[in-house]
Amino acid sequence: MLKTPNPKKWRLFYPNKLHRETFLKCVEFRNPAWIPCYIHIFDAVWAKYRGNLKKLVKEHPFIFGTVGKFLKINYDHISDWHTPGIKTDSWGAKWKVTKGGYEGQVVYHPLADWKKLESFVFPDPLKFTEKGKRLGFGSKFAINVIKKLGILVPGNAERLFDRLYILRGFENLMRDIVKQDPHLAILIKRLTDHELTLIQKWLSVGADLVSFHSDIGTQDRLMISPQQFRTHIKPMFTTLFQTCRNGGSHVYFSSDGNLLEIVDDLIECGVSIHDPQYRANTIDGIAKHYQGKLCIDLDLDRQGFPFFSPEETKEHIATAVEKLYIPEGGLMMKAEISDPNVPLENIRAICEAYEEYCIF
Repeated sequence: MLKTPNPKKWRLFYPNKLHRETFLKCVEFRNPAWIPCYIHIFDAVWAKYRGNLKKLVKEHPFIFGTVGKFLKINYDHISDWHTPGIKTDSWGAKWKVTKGGYEGQVVYHPLADWKKLESFVFPDPLKFTEKGKRLGFGSKFAINVIKKLGILVPGNAERLFDRLYILRGFENLMRDIVKQDPHLAILIKRLTDHELTLIQKWLSVGADLVSFHSDIGTQDRLMISPQQFRTHIKPMFTTLFQTCRNGGSHVYFSSDGNLLEIVDDLIECGVSIHDPQYRANTIDGIAKHYQGKLCIDLDLDRQGFPFFSPEETKEHIATAVEKLYIPEGGLMMKAEISDPNVPLENIRAICEAYEEYCIF
């Protein structure tokens, strides 16, 4: 049995959330030794806190891995896709970035006119990601070596529902769904085939899980009705996710907003892990609909972090563990620190709360 770790004596170069045995035990409800947890810090936050943030990261190897001390050598570096300007992705959509360090907004939708559908060429998923050339998938041999080192191997299958509104435009897609436009079924079929090619590649090299991004919720409800979801979107999800599960990989489904009305549908589709947002779904809603049935990667309250005190930040995490934890597993946590107005002491409080409440 895996020993309970001392967070200050974590010696692995990778974060606890990439510890393969614990992650898989958590997903499969096999009594993990701790709650896998992580903090994602945006470039704008690094640019503000700089060396003070680096010092904090180095003090918490359990969360960031010992490699954390090598993170962010250039505090002012921002990836090209997050620098101000107009960017064109591999699908032909144009993104306008107005604030450095953040993702842009789509201002040109390549399939806004259905007349372009027949001649529209999808990017080769084996050669291109959304944002450019694909660096590769790794060989099956290399991935087996990584697994033997105890590291989780995830694969990324990119966007689904949000790909539809990036290509069509949000209002157009809503009209398509309401009117049941026959072009929509053609587009969804082509997207499904595109994703299946990518999935099969990840399965062939032995990925532990395949992740999908598909924002389909708003702050208090779905973007479309549950019935519309079941008619138009669920069949695609089922085809893709069951292909992963039948091929031996778990499915990580990332989708913001309130999805409580379709949690059972997601389980039927084959989702292994979903990242419900604390604020949008409420802690009681998540407990009712997810606990014991679907692994939760709880997306902690990023909207609250700029305003919480350190004590409130710790209480926020303590409450989540109290309400959602069961010994069998099924609970992970992540904190997205995207706003530079989040006090450094609140980031420290998240680290301390993880180490206090997520290790038994």
